[in-house]
Amino acid sequence: MNSKLCTGFPLLIISLFITFSLHAQNAQGSKRAMLDLRTAEQAAVLLGHHPGLMPIKELENRTIAAVHLEDFHNALFDSVANLYAKVTSLTAKTYQDSADLYNLEDDLQPYNTIIVTTTADGLNDFRNQQYLKDISKRKAMILVLFNAARHPLSIGLNELNCPVLYMPTRTAISANVAAQMIFGGIAVNGKLKKPLGAGMPAGAGEATSKIRLKYTFPEEFGISSQSLRQIDLLAEEAIQKRATPGMVVLAAKKGKVFFHKAYGFHTYNKKVPEQLNDIFDMASVTKITATTPVVMHLVEKGQLKLDSTIGHYIARARKTGMKDIHLKEVMLHQAGFVPFINFPKMLTAQDYRTDSSAAYPTKVADHFFIRKNFFKDFMWPVMLHSPIVTRGKYVYSDISMYVMQAVIESITDTTLDVYANNHFYWPLGMHSTGYLPYYKFDDNRIVPTEQDETFRKTLLVGYVHDEGAALKGGVAGHAGLFASATDLAAYYQMLLNKGYYGGRRYFQPQIVTTFTKNESKVSRRGYGFDRVDPDRTKEYPSKLASPNTFGHTGYTGTCVWVDEDRELVYIFLSNRVNPTRSTEIYKLKTRSKIQDIFNKAIDDARARKTSGLKNKPKAVVHQSHS
Repeated sequence: MNSKLCTGFPLLIISLFITFSLHAQNAQGSKRAMLDLRTAEQAAVLLGHHPGLMPIKELENRTIAAVHLEDFHNALFDSVANLYAKVTSLTAKTYQDSADLYNLEDDLQPYNTIIVTTTADGLNDFRNQQYLKDISKRKAMILVLFNAARHPLSIGLNELNCPVLYMPTRTAISANVAAQMIFGGIAVNGKLKKPLGAGMPAGAGEATSKIRLKYTFPEEFGISSQSLRQIDLLAEEAIQKRATPGMVVLAAKKGKVFFHKAYGFHTYNKKVPEQLNDIFDMASVTKITATTPVVMHLVEKGQLKLDSTIGHYIARARKTGMKDIHLKEVMLHQAGFVPFINFPKMLTAQDYRTDSSAAYPTKVADHFFIRKNFFKDFMWPVMLHSPIVTRGKYVYSDISMYVMQAVIESITDTTLDVYANNHFYWPLGMHSTGYLPYYKFDDNRIVPTEQDETFRKTLLVGYVHDEGAALKGGVAGHAGLFASATDLAAYYQMLLNKGYYGGRRYFQPQIVTTFTKNESKVSRRGYGFDRVDPDRTKEYPSKLASPNTFGHTGYTGTCVWVDEDRELVYIFLSNRVNPTRSTEIYKLKTRSKIQDIFNKAIDDARARKTSGLKNKPKAVVHQSHS
């Protein structure tokens, strides 16, 4: 693993942001922080009409750098910006003794979109002005101006030739708000109270729309931060009872993240603390975050039909029992496939080596390489010819998503990971999501799974936990995806929005509804998606989950649930299989209990609001008698 690969911002700073902004330690602090947030939002003014640039869209086409001309909560600004996209941080401080900033200008060569932060005083500096003029001629640029201007600026709006986000306050909250506004997490609606300079008269101010997740306080929804402290206790209990060494929990309502916390450590040796942007093995959450959205996309484009058969798309299946099985049966786990095939137990000494070679190219783990075409020549034929014994009944099987991956790749002529990345992850800003994370991300961000003593003989860090997916090379339809909580939040908010996010439509509303609603006559399932169990005594996924809840769980200790009635996205990421496969998290019901804390908090806030409206005294109309 390359520990030097990083996103260009201090990873630990996100904890500072959340601690400061979202989880004040007392009720008074929460209210004060919420007031400061609203004040900063209302004071912000956007100058210059550049709707194609502010807020930033088309993230897949952007290489973004944040250039800080002065020291002002830079790390905080960068960490918030990185919640939305990969943003590299640069600072003029390195060149503070230079008469110009030409070297800093040359540093921007790899980037096409530049966010520059400074203050009103800094903008009046000739060296800075020259730098900004040069950059705006060659790059898409957004200027963020912190602190109230005491005098009119010595440079005009036309000379800057870019949108200017004016933040009159100089606080950590304003740095937070500015970063969110640039990416559309918060709308801009302010107007200048007094002239700021040429082209910036009093009353000037452009308006933008909210197009992405906002990061806010529970109090924005009438929920007390203190009422959510029970989550801390449940997390502590799970860690103390060794259900999992750590976890990350996120909740968003109406497109606003109001809870995001990390607990514990990567492992029980307590060397690496859990961080909010850590990357987890999704296990079966892969099914609805990689394979299913690609199926949805192909169905919408008319390239795939769920009423068609496996044999229609996969030639090798035409001489097997799979040939006449419909894809809708596969997506509902009603195709009759066997639940599980133990491929590791089928390995022989000739199937793997400790070193790579042309004959053994596929890396399964450190010092474990599988022979060339092992999946194609051995695993796939075993699955194709496995018995079909329960067709029409609900039997959960990973073979379903192996099949759908093969169908996808036969249609798109590319691999599942590449297609999902190009059509979903990069456009959505999910820069911490993907297969084969070992080669892409800082190893300190990847949460280990099992200390595998039977198969791979090593601690799994960045290698998929699922054995079948590992033997396939790490890219599989049922497992293999790794992601962070914030990345998942963007994707599932898009589904909650019926296919719209970040100024772009990914799906028509009907295709989202078709796949996420119950489509089975014999189970609770949708196409690919799991759903709330109609038998309420099972309390699945939780006791209070609404009937319109869809999502999935993952074997490694993950889950994502979208409650449409509450407009809630709930994400729980853990590594309960470290160091071995513990079932304690199921016994404690940690995931469902935390989910219900959010459910109850939302319901209680709604009830208080409704009660307040009912009890609000009506205005008394006094009639005059003449």
